[in-house]
Amino acid sequence: MTELRDDLYRILKEGRVPFSGLAMHDGTVEVRIVEQKDRDRVTSKLASAKDTNPSHAVSIADGGDGLMKLAPTDAAFAQRLHELVGDSVDMIEQRLRDTGVKLAAVLPDGPDRIRVVLPGVKDPAPVIALFNKRVQVSIRLVDVSLSPEDALRGSPPAGSEILYGYKDKAPYLVRKESALVGDDISSAFPGFESGTGRPVAYFRFNARGTRRLAHVTAENVGKPFAIVLDEQVFSAPVIREPITGGSGQISGEFTTEEVNTIAMMLRAGSLPGRLSVVEQQVLEPLGGKP
Repeated sequence: MTELRDDLYRILKEGRVPFSGLAMHDGTVEVRIVEQKDRDRVTSKLASAKDTNPSHAVSIADGGDGLMKLAPTDAAFAQRLHELVGDSVDMIEQRLRDTGVKLAAVLPDGPDRIRVVLPGVKDPAPVIALFNKRVQVSIRLVDVSLSPEDALRGSPPAGSEILYGYKDKAPYLVRKESALVGDDISSAFPGFESGTGRPVAYFRFNARGTRRLAHVTAENVGKPFAIVLDEQVFSAPVIREPITGGSGQISGEFTTEEVNTIAMMLRAGSLPGRLSVVEQQVLEPLGGKP
C-alpha cells in the first residue's frame, strides 16, 4: 500500500497533475483529481506500470466528485509475496555462505514459507539469529574536515566515525547520521554499466527517498557521500549535481558475483517482511552414524 501511494505521488508530480487528499484509507489509496482528462492520464500511467511489473497492478474505483480509490489487485498481492519470498531466499543463502554454514537447501515452501535444510547443525538457534538480522543500509555524507588517517591517529570529530571499504579495505571518515536508509530503497538489481560494460548494482528509491536524495545532493554538490551496507563502505562517489531521478548505482572494481551480492544486500535491507520460525526439527542420522 505504501509503494502504491508513493508510485501515485510520483506519477502526479512528474505529470504536474493537480490533486488533493492523497492518503491511505481502509485498504485503499485515495486521491481527488478534479479534471477527467487528468484522471485518465493517471489511469494510463498506472496501467503501463502494471505491464512492466505485475506486482504493480491496481484496481480503480470511482468515488464520485473526482475521488479515485485505488487498491492492489489480488494477483498483485500474490506476485509481491512471491517476490518477497524469492528475495528472502537469496538473503538466507548469502548469510549462510558468509558465516561458513554448509548449505543443503533453501526452498520456498508454499506461498509464504521457506524451508531451510542444514546438514550437521544440531543447535539451530545461531542460524535462526542470522535470519532475523536485517542488513543495515544507509547513505551517509563523508566528513572532509579531517583525513581518515589523521582521524585514526587522533580521534574522529564528534558525530563522525571510521568505517572501512568493502573492496579496498581503506578507511573512510563518515558521518554517523544517515541521510537515507534501506527503507527508502524500493528496488535493486545487478547489471552492466553502459559504455564500459563493468558490473554494477543499480537501485531505486521510493517517493520519500527520491525527495530526500534530491534535497541532500542539492545541498552537498562537490562533496562525497558513502553508500554503507552493514558498516562497510561499498562506494563513495562525489556528488556532481543534484540527483532528482530517484535512482543510483554502486560501481567499482566488482565482479559479477559481487554486484549480485550487493544488489541482494540492498534488497534485504529494504525487505518489508519479517522472518519468524514457525517450525523446526533436528533429525538424527540413520543408524546413529554421523
